[in-house]
Amino acid sequence: MAYYLKHQQVILRSLGALLLLVGFVIHFWTVPQKGVSQNDRAAANLARMEASVKGSSTAQKAKSKPDSSKFLDELKGQQEKQMEYFTIIIMLLGVGSLAYSFLKKKERVA
Repeated sequence: MAYYLKHQQVILRSLGALLLLVGFVIHFWTVPQKGVSQNDRAAANLARMEASVKGSSTAQKAKSKPDSSKFLDELKGQQEKQMEYFTIIIMLLGVGSLAYSFLKKKERVA
């Protein structure tokens, strides 16, 4: 505890800078790029090929599989929101730690 009290400013500044850096790295790593990803493009190509193989005769039949694309889209959207909130919290903790380390502390009289 004495070590922490002696080096409190350095520890808090280092921790704040690290949390801020980690928050920015995670945020920019997980932010989706504009455009279509390779997985989406591959899924569209696969669906197009399957449709051309089946032909128009099976297109008139009712779907036997339930459509899970809406569920997957909602799941992806929820995961993106959670990651965004997580990075915001980490960056706020980093800024708070940095700001607290720069506050002037009152000297204790022993």
